[in-house]
Amino acid sequence: MHYLLFYEAADDYVARRTEFRNVHLKLGWEAVERGELVLGGALANPVDGAVLLFKGDSPEVAEKFAKADPYVNSGIVKRWYVREWTTVVGDLASSQKHPARSILSEILRRTKTSSDRRRAWERASAGRVLQRDARVWRALRAQAERAAGGQYPRCAPSG
Repeated sequence: MHYLLFYEAADDYVARRTEFRNVHLKLGWEAVERGELVLGGALANPVDGAVLLFKGDSPEVAEKFAKADPYVNSGIVKRWYVREWTTVVGDLASSQKHPARSILSEILRRTKTSSDRRRAWERASAGRVLQRDARVWRALRAQAERAAGGQYPRCAPSG
């Protein structure tokens, strides 16, 4: 699961952070090495806070980071809080979700030539990809035949 640690900066944050920056960065890179911190950085225009993305089983990993951070302990971060973040899109998403796609749309998206499309459709029709009931099969076959000008071979689903 992912957790976002939000920092709200004090008015003198930019002026005072240099004093604590090396210890803050050391703490951050140690968390990266442990596989806890994914990304972190200050918000820009205006510099009025920061966001750090953590990976873990609970918000405790982000909370422990904040409690040990010299930015927090020195008062240049006036408030911090952690929010669970449900990530669904991207390679690092903790629970990837993809839009539903028909077999035909996948074939059309992943292939470039008509011969590649024909081979992919034949593999699907052989039952290696498409293992659905006959009603769905007929609908997809009709859709593919219309898209290909009636040139796909007629065949029944296997299994």
